[in-house]
Amino acid sequence: MKNVLIADEQPIVRLGLTTLIDGLADFQLADQVADSADACMRLGQGDIDIAIMGLTLPPGENGLVTIQRIHDLFPAVRVMILSHHEEQEIVNRAIHNGALSYIFKSSPTSEIIAGLTSLARGELYLDNNIMITGKDRQKIQATTARPELASFRELSKRERELFPFIALGYSNKEIASRLFISTKTVEAHKAKIMHKLDLHNQADLIRFAIRHHLITV
Repeated sequence: MKNVLIADEQPIVRLGLTTLIDGLADFQLADQVADSADACMRLGQGDIDIAIMGLTLPPGENGLVTIQRIHDLFPAVRVMILSHHEEQEIVNRAIHNGALSYIFKSSPTSEIIAGLTSLARGELYLDNNIMITGKDRQKIQATTARPELASFRELSKRERELFPFIALGYSNKEIASRLFISTKTVEAHKAKIMHKLDLHNQADLIRFAIRHHLITV
């Protein structure tokens, strides 16, 4: 029996996936969340085998960045992306960043079931409407990281968790409440983030986040 986490901002999508999973013999719903912060906190409990995720998860962190963060922090979790984004470049980046399956929201539920079955075996599964060329495989398998993001990759687990909230203008109090930490802890992490990224103020951080597609606005 595989434990499944659903992470999608739309309640109707979460409800539909819950109903689907409840009807499958080899899978059970462990939990459902609406944003990337809750997804990572829930995955941290260590009992999730498969995560079905949308690419638009508040507070605004780019979903492709979230995939990379989950892959880095929870490598045993198999990620399925369920998205309305059908652009090949996005599919390539999602798989490159660690997703093991990519399904279009416009596809029938049989695609999700096939994807779950493949993920349970640790196998890659892509929507039948996705055509992977040799050039696409090169992009997916590329290991060259953008050098300008080297400093971002040096951020700690908690600092990367705070980053999208800071970039989107959440107050220290709001971030503290959201992540169940003190405002002093938020201030300390914020200072470390600014230092590591060599940024001097909030405006610099926002420009950095937008320029490198780390958040969606």
